Amino acid sequence: MRVLKGMVTALSCMVLLNACIKDEPRNNECDIESAWVQEGEPYEGLFFKKSQMTIEKIPSNTNEIVFTIRPTASLPEIPVHFTLTQGATINPANGSPQDFSKGPVTYTVTSEDGAWKREYKVLVREAELPSFMFSFENVDTEQQGNSTYNTFFETDQTGNRHNIWASGNQGVAIVQYNWTPDQFPTKSVADGYNGKGVCLNTQYAGDLGKMMGKPIAAGNLFLGNFNMIAVLINPLKSTEFGIPMDKEPIRVTGYYKYKPGEKFTNSKMEELPGRTDEASIYAIFYRNEDENGNKIMLYGDDVFTNENIISIAQVKSLPATDEWTRFDMLFEGSDADPKILSSLGYNLTLVFSSSKDGASFEGAIGSTLYIDEVKVSFKDHEEE
Repeated sequence: MRVLKGMVTALSCMVLLNACIKDEPRNNECDIESAWVQEGEPYEGLFFKKSQMTIEKIPSNTNEIVFTIRPTASLPEIPVHFTLTQGATINPANGSPQDFSKGPVTYTVTSEDGAWKREYKVLVREAELPSFMFSFENVDTEQQGNSTYNTFFETDQTGNRHNIWASGNQGVAIVQYNWTPDQFPTKSVADGYNGKGVCLNTQYAGDLGKMMGKPIAAGNLFLGNFNMIAVLINPLKSTEFGIPMDKEPIRVTGYYKYKPGEKFTNSKMEELPGRTDEASIYAIFYRNEDENGNKIMLYGDDVFTNENIISIAQVKSLPATDEWTRFDMLFEGSDADPKILSSLGYNLTLVFSSSKDGASFEGAIGSTLYIDEVKVSFKDHEEE
């Protein structure tokens, strides 16, 4: 009996020892986290400035990476390097020279455990900004979990796609499941001022959103990027405002309809009697790089106060109306430096929201803003 007990004890120890030395599970993620072109000739000369050679914090839901370069007669093979999730591998090889002159190069990332693969299209595109007459006719759907929502994009004169619009729909998809595009705060509608339009609607963010102190989700749309990594840590850093510009904006016009919701509440869902929700339409032009070449980005917490802002345009009042009504706003501030402008050294953002204080999770559920046919006019380029 003692021998049997000893064997059982020894066997148990071997099992425990085996459990202790067992390999950790291998990573099943296969994301590109950042991408960069190595410094030095002939590559640096392709870019307007050195900082454009690196793309950091690539959103986990994107499958396209775009490097913007100067117009060039001949594009050499370019070695693009990547930071991948731990243990992942990439094909073609990381840092290998590739021919981007014929279009995007497809890279396949494989997770450390080999069970998952993901394809990315990497483009090197000459700078050619889209038309700044926004009719919102170009609409896609994005899937996140079991939900799908609308995204908006623009095209330039040669048909290239520019994913310059972002919204908070990604954040809403975290707390809402099995939603279709027409349930999200930001969506496409068929009956715009002319053709399709955009509907922005302030909604209840669900019990989970309320528990997290984020009880409402205002419909919003802006030029820039939505950072999913920041949304749960610091929501005001999730909105990265602005896209590079080589022209100085002076005016924004467009059409809107607006109806405020019935009850204005704060971030604790407490009603604030006497307050009526307001929509918000504004644009900001700012330096996107400091004197030392460090990138500058506007976020929700400094969008009106950042010291690098050059000029601001804002619609002072958006009265409730059921009819399409024209809005017009002029940029006020300083003039742009032509040299900085020529190197894409400024960013422009254009922001629409169904609740002016939605970033602080204050507003009225049901507030609805429609927008369409938005035009940005530029210095020395304004059409009659």
